[in-house]
Amino acid sequence: MADKDPAATTDATPRAWYRELNGYHWWILSVATLGWMCDTMSQRIFVLSRSRALAELLGVSSADPIVNKYGGYATAVLLIGWATGGIIFGIMGDRWGRAKTMLLTIVIYSFFTAISALSVTWWDFMICRFLTGLGVGGEFAAGVALVAEVMPTRARPHALGLLQAMSAIGNVIGSLIGLVLLPVTLQLGWEVFGAQGFAGWRLMYAAGLIPAVLVVFVMRYVKEPETWVAAKQRAKESPKQEQSAKLGSWRELFGDRRWRYAVLVGVTLGLAGQIGLWGVGFWSPELLRSHVLADLSATLQDRYTSIATALQDVGAFLGILAFTWLAARSGRRAAFAASFVVALGTIILVFGFMNSVSQIWWMIPLLGFATLSAFGGYAIYFPELFPTRLRSTGTGICYNVARYLAAVGPIMFGALNVLYVDLGVKYPFRWAAITVGMVYVIGLLVLPFAPETKGKPLPE
Repeated sequence: MADKDPAATTDATPRAWYRELNGYHWWILSVATLGWMCDTMSQRIFVLSRSRALAELLGVSSADPIVNKYGGYATAVLLIGWATGGIIFGIMGDRWGRAKTMLLTIVIYSFFTAISALSVTWWDFMICRFLTGLGVGGEFAAGVALVAEVMPTRARPHALGLLQAMSAIGNVIGSLIGLVLLPVTLQLGWEVFGAQGFAGWRLMYAAGLIPAVLVVFVMRYVKEPETWVAAKQRAKESPKQEQSAKLGSWRELFGDRRWRYAVLVGVTLGLAGQIGLWGVGFWSPELLRSHVLADLSATLQDRYTSIATALQDVGAFLGILAFTWLAARSGRRAAFAASFVVALGTIILVFGFMNSVSQIWWMIPLLGFATLSAFGGYAIYFPELFPTRLRSTGTGICYNVARYLAAVGPIMFGALNVLYVDLGVKYPFRWAAITVGMVYVIGLLVLPFAPETKGKPLPE
């Protein structure tokens, strides 16, 4: 069948990893990558529009500190929805199938991204954020499980790293949408949602529906991995009391010491990177608008911010590729260690010392490189910790239980910002970011206990 490893080369020197892929391998990688790119595009639309949307819905200026407070709430709600969807659809990915689950989640996050454009209050905006998060979280576990099981063994980390790296291109597309639409107000000739026109942030969310049409079409030609089909057949044929054959079993995942240990390691590693990203890294638009670009008009702030986040995403693309390269050569643990150290140092540099427009062009790409690189590790490492019958479930648990805990990051950031203001701390926004960024130390502390999976086959 198409998703089996091709015959091994007889050359003394191994072939480049991409030469081991046949047409179907490339098709699966392309489709899974497209789904994840659309996912991250939706994330970027939210990050760029968060302040403008909440300022309008709350009826205050974008500079009002309450906007950052509610922005923290909205981000936390998205992360909670993301985590919930990741767990629910992670189980569905094992029980129902990787491809079917990925299709459903893409439709969910695209639809509710578009519905966000119709929000009239802050609370219905947050409901849409939660429902969008359900689909966003579910897509990752199903997609990486699909790619991990279809790819040849030696090509697997490179393919998964490339999939995650291409997510940065989805972010770039979201940034370009922001560059074009965020400063725009569509004049309709009548009052819309209490305003004289359809604001640019609403246009951005409406654009979020477009990817669903294309993805639904291409997903018709994706089949389930042979390893999953075989595992499903074994589950059907096994006696009901034989727990080890069941697909997506929480009882086995947490009852078996091996898989329970893998979950604990994965969740802790995921926690460090996700709090670092969502609690600090994705607040670069607010850093730019409030501190670096504060003297410019709102229109210029939005244009500069959209360009800057696109540069941040280019940095993220390179960071994930760098992690993939290091993980394939030096091991997963070494790559995580380097990633966490660089991320912490970069957060201190950017949020502590960026003051001028000229610094945007190199500091913001560096921020993306540092804070997103570990996410390449999550795509590579989490599927390698679990057997086929638990792979989507285990990956979803690691990625999304960490996200539940990571939801405190944006709330903590907003609360620390307000607290430092009340305490009279100079530059409260900057110190709040650096404080939250210390979470990377947790990731470094757990690495000695993480199993090394470099060069090992997927567990069965």
